[in-house]
Amino acid sequence: MTAPGHLAPGLWRHPSQEKQDLAHWVRLAKILDEAKFHGLFFADVLGIYDVYGGPSNNGPALQAAAQIPILDVSLMISAMAYATTGLSFGVTASTTYEHPYQVARRYSTLDQITDGRIGWNVVTSYLQSAAESYGFDEQIQHDERYNKADEFMDVTYKLWEQSWEDGAVQADSKWVYADAEKVHKINHVGKYYKCAGPNLVDPTPQRTPFILQAGASKAGQAFAAAHAEAMFLPGMVPEKTRAVVDSVKAQLPRYGRSEDSMRFLAGIFICVDETDEKAQRKFQDLLQYADLEGTAALFGGWSGTDLSQFSDDEDFAFRGPTAIQSMIAAWTATAPSGLKWTKRRVLEELAITGAHPRVVGSPTTVADAMERWIDEAGVDGFNISYATTPGTFEDLVKYLWPELRRRGVLQTEYAGKTMRENYLQDGGGPSVREGHPAKQYHAQSNPKFRQWG
Repeated sequence: MTAPGHLAPGLWRHPSQEKQDLAHWVRLAKILDEAKFHGLFFADVLGIYDVYGGPSNNGPALQAAAQIPILDVSLMISAMAYATTGLSFGVTASTTYEHPYQVARRYSTLDQITDGRIGWNVVTSYLQSAAESYGFDEQIQHDERYNKADEFMDVTYKLWEQSWEDGAVQADSKWVYADAEKVHKINHVGKYYKCAGPNLVDPTPQRTPFILQAGASKAGQAFAAAHAEAMFLPGMVPEKTRAVVDSVKAQLPRYGRSEDSMRFLAGIFICVDETDEKAQRKFQDLLQYADLEGTAALFGGWSGTDLSQFSDDEDFAFRGPTAIQSMIAAWTATAPSGLKWTKRRVLEELAITGAHPRVVGSPTTVADAMERWIDEAGVDGFNISYATTPGTFEDLVKYLWPELRRRGVLQTEYAGKTMRENYLQDGGGPSVREGHPAKQYHAQSNPKFRQWG
């Protein structure tokens, strides 16, 4: 995140944490590009985490810099893209509070200036504070948000794929830049949106940006099966994550999509050093900067649960909120027996890593754990979170990358020029694949759209 703290409130105080100005983000992008990371993903929120100690208590989040203040990363991507050659960028935008006409233009611009190295992380916003800031008294109901998101996607697909035909831009010697017969209004009228079009930007390298999504609810899984080309997965243990992977894969044929049209990415935090002992000491050093009040603020936003309502010595394993009990069940598999899961103990587990698995150890230890996740969870790769930037990523490149290279599981070159080519690696080029809902709107793929104008 373009915020002092993403999943690690308080770590902005760590001596290795750089000031997150533009020079920092450009430097990080160059480090990742040289190490052949597939992409740099930017999460986003549109409100403050204000459930903990509530109601509407901004204090803990602000004091810990828990995902606040947060910049609009779309305004910074051009600098990072200009400084790199293969790294892709995943940028978040909400279908709950934005308009598809505006979003289509933004991502077409980003796709153009990055030469196709852009992805859209599609989210439906969940914070009450965001709803109030956008003029709503209450949040839109969960499943209704996804219904709205489905139509949002249809409008953007029409703008990207249907409004400009291939070859519409001529720029020829007859003083014709674009052939008006090949540029069409979309004239969309639906339940939530009305949009004439066309898109203000001509076709870009990918046309439709690479689509990313996270959300394991029933509605979220259905949305992913319909639209996502890569899915960020929850789960503290591989077995739970595998259940989501299998569920989404089983739904793909319903939408006319093949199993190889999606990539599944598990969230993970890695603290690595030369030996297990050094890595443990490094993690303990990080942990001393963690702000547990800020962690409680994040958890309140994620779960809607105000942990300030519980006593400090209460054993959450027996009386805690459902959202915590499921995590405790996963933690107890590796924790010492008889450990009491108090509020502080729970927050210490969530500090730095959030609700993601944590691997602390030597390159061999970490690589073994990652391969176990690949085998048991059925994932294709990882969304690696961080404690400090660029420190966490520099450690990965220095210590872990040689071991992954030795095992033959780390890419050494980019598979193609665009984000879609680099993530799918199926030889299918930069455009959306057959079966994806965006494909049906492409003018050359569906001749009926050539009659529109």
